[in-house]
Amino acid sequence: MLSFDWEESVGYWVCTASHAIRRALEVELAKENITLRQWEVLAWIAVHGEPSQTQIADCLGIESPTLAGIIARMERDGWLERNCCPDDRRRKRLKATPKAEAVWNRTVECCQRVRRRATNGISQDDLETFRRVCHQLRTNLNDDCSINSDGPATSPSVRAESVRGAESE
Repeated sequence: MLSFDWEESVGYWVCTASHAIRRALEVELAKENITLRQWEVLAWIAVHGEPSQTQIADCLGIESPTLAGIIARMERDGWLERNCCPDDRRRKRLKATPKAEAVWNRTVECCQRVRRRATNGISQDDLETFRRVCHQLRTNLNDDCSINSDGPATSPSVRAESVRGAESE
């Protein structure tokens, strides 16, 4: 029989909570005709401005061809533009369009609904502790793809709060 002390596994706690949040968010996003992966692309653009496809693929942990299909559909739907990087024409940077902003605003509302459900009965102090613990876990594991708990220094605080709130969904 396989055995492991799941009650003491930080990874298990985080993964099962993440799966529950992702499933709830997928249901909400489906109502807006957007997939979780498409939302994740928009979230990275909201935080990082105009990231490259490679950066997004690396940070989302998906293969470049998989991301290329997601981006192609988003571009087809008028949500994204792909532009060449000035210093490397082979590298593509992603930019959200005004049409994506309308989609993003609706998805932020989805995220806020999921956040309210997920955090029901959890005190603000406990949520702040949870944020600090998650930040420390990412720091300990040298995860440079995560969103800083204080929000990105180069992005407006409103966008950072939207993404930070959505991240906690």
